[in-house]
Amino acid sequence: MKEDTLIIIKPDAFSKELVGRIISELEEVGLKIFGCRQVRLSKGEAKEFYREHRGKEFYEAVSDFMSSNPILVMVFSGENAVSRARKIMGGTDPRDAEEGTIRKRWAQDYRHNIIHGSDSLTSAKREIKFFFPGGEGIYWWKKKEFKL
Repeated sequence: MKEDTLIIIKPDAFSKELVGRIISELEEVGLKIFGCRQVRLSKGEAKEFYREHRGKEFYEAVSDFMSSNPILVMVFSGENAVSRARKIMGGTDPRDAEEGTIRKRWAQDYRHNIIHGSDSLTSAKREIKFFFPGGEGIYWWKKKEFKL
């Protein structure tokens, strides 16, 4: 089933100069970028994005981290995009991630783990709307697939 998913390249990926490599890996498995924005979240915006984790021990730390430097937010589309992107990313904690995944190779720890990807279609819809309200900045939003 064709799906859209949100991917965030986090501040630590920028500092490690991995942005291009990460995008390439997602594209190499057939996922296509249909929206892309570089943003700098305020602490309040980061807290709102991660609101489902309010009360958890890492909530403040992840909000601080995600607002510390720019991030790249992207909408990728493709067959089973949510599960395919998550497989490429690997588990949240790089110690537990499968060999060859983005997080296994490059993440520092479960808080500084290079990349975020929607964990379900429901999350993808909420997250895409958060960063691309009304579909602004997404090519062919709800239209036919972009082709050259």
